[in-house]
Amino acid sequence: MEDYPRNLSELEARFSSEGACREYLFQLRWPDGYRCPRCGGAKGWPLRSVLLECGNCGYQTSVTAGTIFQGTRKPLALWFRMMWWVTNQKNGASALGRALGLGSYKTAWTWLHKLRRAMVRAGRDRLTGSVEVDETYVGGLEEGVRGRQTETKALVVIAAQEDGAGIGRIRMRCVPDASAKSLMAFVEDTVDPGSLIHTDGWPAYDSAESKGYRHRVTVLSRKKESASELLPSVHRVASLLKRWLLGTHQGAVSREHLDYYLDEFTFRFNRRTSKSRGKLFYRLVQQAVAADPVPYKRMVKCFAPADDAKHNW
Repeated sequence: MEDYPRNLSELEARFSSEGACREYLFQLRWPDGYRCPRCGGAKGWPLRSVLLECGNCGYQTSVTAGTIFQGTRKPLALWFRMMWWVTNQKNGASALGRALGLGSYKTAWTWLHKLRRAMVRAGRDRLTGSVEVDETYVGGLEEGVRGRQTETKALVVIAAQEDGAGIGRIRMRCVPDASAKSLMAFVEDTVDPGSLIHTDGWPAYDSAESKGYRHRVTVLSRKKESASELLPSVHRVASLLKRWLLGTHQGAVSREHLDYYLDEFTFRFNRRTSKSRGKLFYRLVQQAVAADPVPYKRMVKCFAPADDAKHNW
């Protein structure tokens, strides 16, 4: 049974204490009862205030260990407020976390990136039916470059499930190039075999039928209509993505982190018709306890978060 607050007042009344937050995380992490992360044992008991000890192997853990909350020094109630804020903003937000009492840009940036990593559910269903697939470039103008060539811009491949005259679910990924290896790997990961793949005439998709897909090809250069008319779903999604990156994030998104922004956009787009903001909060928390912890140093790799603003490609 899905259990979540319906509005901000319910959220703050219900999750005002660490105990209430931990109990909620426990229910989402172990809906069928406690399971030891090491041996899978079903018997355990509380040890001190936050630890649980396995009755089978003696392994000690906590409800936040092995999740994006691992090692946090901030109250879980603040995390819950942040997740509510993230899922209730129509277009998301950049790392402006001082309004929530996070104190620093670095903390807000880190938390948002941890949450973006939780926005993709492991083992999520692949797209089915009729699916448009095409690529787009993200970045500024690049002189002297034509077609699918690029030196500084990022190449993003998009799959959009057709839903009558509208757009159903989408998937996106940043790929290194427009080769068959890169593009067909994306198709196989995101679209169920047997589905109809609708692409332009780019030869990288020629192996679609041998991979178990039906393949419809529209050679754009031979048509009077524009690309946005012949492949309307992916072009609409590409346009919205670029508008979102420029509007919400002012284009200051580093190439190294682009995939996680694509995950956030996908999470929001696929749930755009949901009438319950509380359910979006529920889904994010549910996925947050299933996502692996990511240390700050691993996220930033060789550059600091402030450098995001310097990667306006």
